Amino acid sequence: MSIDAENLKQTMRCWVSGVTIVTTAHEGQRAGLTASSFTSISVEPPLILFSIQHYTDTFKLIEQSGIFAISMLREDQANLSAQFAGFAQLPEGADKFYNVNLTTAVTGAPILADSIAWLDCRLEAIYEASISRIVVGEVVATGQNPDPRYPLAYHNRGYFNLVPQTPP
Repeated sequence: MSIDAENLKQTMRCWVSGVTIVTTAHEGQRAGLTASSFTSISVEPPLILFSIQHYTDTFKLIEQSGIFAISMLREDQANLSAQFAGFAQLPEGADKFYNVNLTTAVTGAPILADSIAWLDCRLEAIYEASISRIVVGEVVATGQNPDPRYPLAYHNRGYFNLVPQTPP
């Protein structure tokens, strides 16, 4: 039985995920993109992974630099998801980091300072998966925003706020 791409996409749209921005920098260049294919692998050693298409500038710069950061977006940052996905209109000559408050930690990879949480990583491994690459990183620093907000959720091509469930 073969699965057609559109049917698989429709099924995967039923899955809810958080939204992250993956960023990197190397020799004066910086790159970043929106990613929802992100997860923790282990806490000892501290490893995470995300999936990225191999032809993106962000992936190429991660390969060169050996570093990246993951910034987890909060519920009111859908605009940043669109901006780093390339869907926002920016002033001529501006990059995806336009008007974004940044910080760095150990590796020097750009971190979105206003995100709900972040991970600063060194590249551990890359695995080929068709046109995508599974990137594994060792977490060398992490932090959380003290402002108690909920993460941005993505489902069926739209952004959602999480609503806490009360016990029955």
